[in-house]
Amino acid sequence: KAKAAVEVTGMPSVSDDSGIEIDAMDGGPGVYSARFSGEDSYEVTNKRVIDIVNKSGKGRGADYYCAVVCVFPDGSEISTWGKTEGTIAEEPRGQGGFGYDPIFVPAGYDRTMAELTEDEKNAISHRGQAFRKFAKLLKEKLEKEQV
Repeated sequence: KAKAAVEVTGMPSVSDDSGIEIDAMDGGPGVYSARFSGEDSYEVTNKRVIDIVNKSGKGRGADYYCAVVCVFPDGSEISTWGKTEGTIAEEPRGQGGFGYDPIFVPAGYDRTMAELTEDEKNAISHRGQAFRKFAKLLKEKLEKEQV
C-alpha cells in the first residue's frame, strides 16, 4: 500500500496492517482478520472463533499484530511491528473497541480488550506499540538526514 501511494504521489507514505493470530486456527486469520468475517457481523464471527477454539484442543492462545511501514520517494523504508499476547475468552465481553476485542484477553489481564479503558488499551495495544516504535525510528531517520 505504501509503495503504491509513493508511486502515485511522490510523497513519503505510511501504511499499516494488523490482525489476530489464533493458535487454534494455526495462526489464522492473521492479515485476513477483517475478511475472515465476510458478510457476517463481528458478533457472529467472534462466536464462530470461540467455537473453533473450543473444539480445537490447541489451547486459547492468540496474539494481535500490527505492522507499520513508511516508504520514501528515494526507495528507502522504515518498518516495525507491535504485538499484544493474549488468549481467546470463553464468551464475548465488553462494549469498547471493535472486531475481535470482545473475545481477546491480553496477557496479564482478566478483562477483554473491549472491557479495558481507552488508556489501558492504548498502553498495551499492538498498534500503539508499532506506532510508538515507528515514531522513534522516523525521528532518528530525520535527525540523521539533517546532519
